[in-house]
This record gives sequence, structure tokens and C-alpha cells, in this order.
Amino acid sequence: MRSTHEISLTELPSFAEELLTGGHRLALVAAHHDEHCIRVVYLFTAGPPDTRTELHVRLDPDRPELPTLAHLSFPAGRFEREMRDLFGIVPLGHPLPRRLVRHFHWPRGWYPMHPDAGPPPPFGEQEGPYPFLEVEGDGVYEIPVGPVHAGLIEPGHFRFSVVGETILRLKARLWFVHKGIEKLFQGRSVAAGLPLAERISGDTAVGHALAYCLAAEEATGTDVPAAARRARALLLELERIHNHVADLGMLCNDAGHSILNAHAQRVREHLLRLNREITGHRLLRGGVVPGGAVLQSVPDVRRLKAIGEDVREITDLALGHSTVRDRFTGTAVLKTEAAREIGCLGYAARASGLAHDARVAHPFTDRGMRPGIPVHTSGDVLARFLVRAEEIDTSLALIDHLAEGLTAPRAVVGPPPAPSTRPRSGVGLVEGWRGTIATRVELAADGTLTRVKPVDPSFFNWPALPIALTDTIVPDFPLTNKSFNLSYAGNDL
Repeated sequence: MRSTHEISLTELPSFAEELLTGGHRLALVAAHHDEHCIRVVYLFTAGPPDTRTELHVRLDPDRPELPTLAHLSFPAGRFEREMRDLFGIVPLGHPLPRRLVRHFHWPRGWYPMHPDAGPPPPFGEQEGPYPFLEVEGDGVYEIPVGPVHAGLIEPGHFRFSVVGETILRLKARLWFVHKGIEKLFQGRSVAAGLPLAERISGDTAVGHALAYCLAAEEATGTDVPAAARRARALLLELERIHNHVADLGMLCNDAGHSILNAHAQRVREHLLRLNREITGHRLLRGGVVPGGAVLQSVPDVRRLKAIGEDVREITDLALGHSTVRDRFTGTAVLKTEAAREIGCLGYAARASGLAHDARVAHPFTDRGMRPGIPVHTSGDVLARFLVRAEEIDTSLALIDHLAEGLTAPRAVVGPPPAPSTRPRSGVGLVEGWRGTIATRVELAADGTLTRVKPVDPSFFNWPALPIALTDTIVPDFPLTNKSFNLSYAGNDL
């Protein structure tokens, strides 16, 4: 059920507080430049049953200000800072009003999402050093890492304040690769927006494509056939498996057990080749399309069963090795209350005792079976490892069920939507392999995209990394970072 409420600025804090205390979470905030005003949409979600509540507020375009919700919701404060950097909207009373997205060499007063922004002006001299909070005291020193890293990894800067080897504070600085994704969607047709959605975060092609298609289909009233919904769910689980397998191996590698990583990457390669057989692409691009799904083959359940046995053997070897288990246990604990307050999603949340999963809260297909959601409460690297391993078993069982009755090669696509003469909007919520993806679209009367706002779970989970690393040691950073495995691309839209 989706409902929309037009409210005043003075009503916003009380409405938001009522929804948050009633069990909703803030999934997305999107600003829109309408013809005569600026409109901000707050999307709150809850489930089961699947519930989406939108609050719309209108701002004076000459003085775009709104009351902050940062005191009610940590994610709200970050969405507000993002809006200020990209749209110039001022959150009044924000406790941390400094820049989030815009680096200090971005021209002052230029807001890239403003309709009159024009092409990017030349970047000037940096206005000053980024205002990292300095930790002072006897024996305290700083270790800067990045933004350029020694490997095929996207840029991020990490500033450690350390005494001895103990981390007193870590600050992560992101948005070095802000790509203007939201602006690139504008003016495209729904079909032309799909390749862009698939590339928001390359390892989450199915998750982002599906969230985008669900949103566009809700906006256009498109009816997706049941077989296509099953195929989409199958592809989503295949994406979850190959990413989790890779993470299991790399976590073992960071604990010094490289042979297990080699075997995990061997299994992942088998899965990527299987992906190519199913959709024609190793990362499953092309499988989810507006209105349906396209399969070139259906996975052989016996083949997947063998892969599952292989993964379980790797997992058992890792957990049976005292060095690996000891290295994982108690390292970088994210406590349940901290995960809840930050708004964590996916395996990072489930490893800290939070059971939210969009497959249960916001189902898009009737599987005929409810996925078992593995939850651990210790919040350490071991818990994040175990959740991944157990989710692989859950995904394999789901694929076994979903593949039954599917045939390939075939394209299953619903009838084209009826034409409309009015603007429309829609929301897509999908449990990607990292966590819940939320995408909201608005269409013009001619069916072109006027606004697409995707939110990757990494936007919610990045702030948890410094919290988990507090009072750990510097050598814990690579292992902890991999245990969260956050997307730079999905965050730096």
C-alpha cells in the first residue's frame, strides 16, 4: 500500500516523528524542481504488510529552507546534507551543516541538480583543508589512507586518529567519483534508463535494475506476468550468491588463509559463467527489463547443488581453522543499538541482530515459500561472515523453488502500459545482496523520466564502518572494511 500526503513545513517534524515511532524507516528523500516551487519527497517504509508512505512538502524557490529531521533520524540528516550540496536546500537547525557530497574545490554557490546549473564550471582552488576533527593528546597521531589505493578499488579517503595501534577515531571521506547519475536519468525514456540503472553499482546490476523497473512499472500501471516475477527473483538470488561467495573468500584472505580465497574465487568464476548462460552477461545484465524478464537458460539445479556443497566445504574449513575463527571473533563489533540508530541494512544489520529484509517486508512475487532470514547478534566480523554463508544456503533453496516451471530461452513481458496525459510516480523496493535498494521515479505526461532517485544500501551503511572500528587496532581495518564491503559507486551517485 502506497499513500501520499501533502503537508506543510510546520507539520513535517510531527508527521515524521509519528511514522518513525510507529515502526517505519526513512528509505529515501528526493528533491524536485517543479514549475513554480521546490518539492521534497520523504519516503517512509514498513512491512509486512508492505507499506510506503510519502510526505510531500513545498518550498519557496527563492528561499529553499526546511526544518531539519536530523534529531529524529540519523539517515535524514545525511539526506538533508546531500540535498544542500546538490540542490541548495538549507536544512534549518541541522547539527552538522558542513558539506557531504561537494568537495572543497567545487565552485561556491553552484548546485549541480538545479535546473539552471548548466555544465560544470571549472573547478577552482580548494577553499581550505577538509575539516577533519582532530584528536589531540600524548602519543596521538594520524594515518591518512587514500583516496588512491593500491589496487582495483574506487577512491575513498580514510583518516585514522591513533594512539599506539588503537584507533580512537576514523573519518571516511567519500564522493570522489560523484557521477551525476540522477541528472543523467532526466529526459530519458524508461527503456533508455535501464542501462544506466544497471550500472549504478556494477556488482548490483540486478538489484538496481529491478528497483528501477518496479518503480517505473508502478508509475505506468504495468502488469508484470507471474513467470517474469519468478525469473526476476531467481536472478536476484543468483546475484546474491556470487557476491557473497567472493566476500567469503576475500575475508579468509584478509585473515591470512589465501588458499581458501583461491577456492572461493574458483567457485565464483563458475557462477559468473553460469550467469552468462542465463542472461548473456557475467553480471546478469539484460535479465530484468521493463515489464518483465529475459532468460536464455534456466540454471541446472544439480549444478547449483554441487556449488552449494563446494561453498559449505570452504566455509567449514574456514570456521574450523583456529586462526581464522579467532581473527573474526570479537573484531569490529557493531552493536545492535548502534546499527539501529544508524539505519543499517542488509547483512551488516542482520549480523547485529536486525532482521529487516525487503523480500519479506516488500515482496514483489508470490514465491510460495518464505525465505529464512539468518540473523546473528554478536555484530563482529564473524557474524557478518556467518550471515553471508547462511544466506547462500537460503538463496540456493529459493532458486531451486523458483526455477521449477520456468522455461528458456524466452522473454516474458507484460502488455505495454496504457498512455497517460498526466505525470506519474512509482517506488521500487528490492533486497539487493548488500541490503534494501529504494528507487523512486517520476514520469512526465509523455512518459519520459523527469526524476529518478536511487538509494543504494551503502548510503546507509558507510557510517557504521567508523563506529565498528572504534577502539580496534589499525591492522583490523582491511578485514573490517571487507566484512562490510560497501560500494563507493553506489554511494557516490
